[in-house]
Amino acid sequence: MQLRHLRYFVSIVEAGSFSRAATTIHVAQPALSQQIAELEEKLGLSLLQRSARGVRPTAAGEVLYREASSILRQMAQLPGIVRSSSGEAVGTVGLGMSSTLAASLAGRIVDTCRANLPRVTLKLAVADSETIRARVESHSLDMALVFEDEMVPAFARKLLFRQRLYLVPSQTTNVPGAVISLAELARLPLVLPDQANVTRRMLDRVFDAAGLRPAIMVEADQFSGLLSAVRTGIGATIIPMGALDQSAGSGLAQPILIEPPLHLTASIISSSDYPLTHAGEAVRGALIQIIHDHLQQTRPAGTTWIGGSQP
Repeated sequence: MQLRHLRYFVSIVEAGSFSRAATTIHVAQPALSQQIAELEEKLGLSLLQRSARGVRPTAAGEVLYREASSILRQMAQLPGIVRSSSGEAVGTVGLGMSSTLAASLAGRIVDTCRANLPRVTLKLAVADSETIRARVESHSLDMALVFEDEMVPAFARKLLFRQRLYLVPSQTTNVPGAVISLAELARLPLVLPDQANVTRRMLDRVFDAAGLRPAIMVEADQFSGLLSAVRTGIGATIIPMGALDQSAGSGLAQPILIEPPLHLTASIISSSDYPLTHAGEAVRGALIQIIHDHLQQTRPAGTTWIGGSQP
């Protein structure tokens, strides 16, 4: 088995088809098919399920994809690890961020890392927290800044802050009072994240426990999409208030407290199987400091720092 077999296999799984992978890695499709056939023959297992819509890994292929991704990532990090032995952080770090947190923090994080860690290349991925967590677990990202509801033991984590959820209505949504109950929430037209989102999963659990069925008008998979739908007057949304900076909050009505309180926890997570590189540790340290300073300066509503006295 050669490293090229692993690279080709990972590329095909991530592309979802032989033709897209061939275009991405600049290898002719027949040659790519031949390499995968050789890999399946060496292992004595079928690794890909082929259909008219593309390919997806078999159970054995899922295992190979996870392990091959880890091996290739370690190979890519090796030069930076060696160069970092002199003391300066060097290398590439894959950082994931939930779209909610990225809305107010991504720009500041990129600028600070570029200024303070000039020999570290930051590769930023923004998606919902569940997608980002899956990428950390598969080792395609080194670490991620996410909101969590339940702490899964598969990750090493640094807790940062607890964030209360607020109702954010449109300017045309009629919400009497400064506080709203779960029962009143369920009667409002709501714009919520899709079911892969950590906030949505928490809300589904809370509404279900209370025997309530919310009136969901629209689902969106990105934070910006939620706010855009609310601004059109479709309904109200429920978000971590700390993510709603001045620019993001324009065109929306005053946020409203939810009682009883609902909270998420912001954490930096990384694989519990593999320690971070020197460059990864440097980026994590920078993240903690950046977020601590940001919260100190902006003091967003409903946010409580739990990351210790020394960031």
